[in-house]
Amino acid sequence: MKTDAAIDVNDERCTVDVDPMMPLARFLRESLHLTGTKLVCGEGFCGSCTVLLDGRAVAACLTPVAQAVDHCVRTIESIGPSDKVLTALQNAFVGDDVVQCGMCFPGIAMSLAALLTDNPEPTREDLEIGLAGNLCRCTGYTRLLDTISTTLVRLCEEAVRS
Repeated sequence: MKTDAAIDVNDERCTVDVDPMMPLARFLRESLHLTGTKLVCGEGFCGSCTVLLDGRAVAACLTPVAQAVDHCVRTIESIGPSDKVLTALQNAFVGDDVVQCGMCFPGIAMSLAALLTDNPEPTREDLEIGLAGNLCRCTGYTRLLDTISTTLVRLCEEAVRS
């Protein structure tokens, strides 16, 4: 059974005729062609499909489209120059060679977006807890956490100076 789905995705209202039980990740990738949301495990285990649903990080592979109807979804495609912290983190990840294959990064960035909204100055422990649902198969978490911590400290220092 299909239904019209009206969902705000990255600040645009989308109405698409889909199966309400279709996973949100498939809807984003196949119906809206937003391929930054990755489908890796399909079981909510790896975090690669993490998106924000009304500002809360969710596993889009387990979230049916029906749960997103009349709500706001934010994907990795929505992160840009206006998101100074996440853009700085993206640049730091590249500069420090933290991300190798890139499959995990969209989920990590979206989990960080949710964490930083609630806690703009997280401790290392806060970061570990906030990213606990994101798996990376290529790099070590120590380097990942070091880069995030260093970048956040630098951004805080820049904010104080300006």
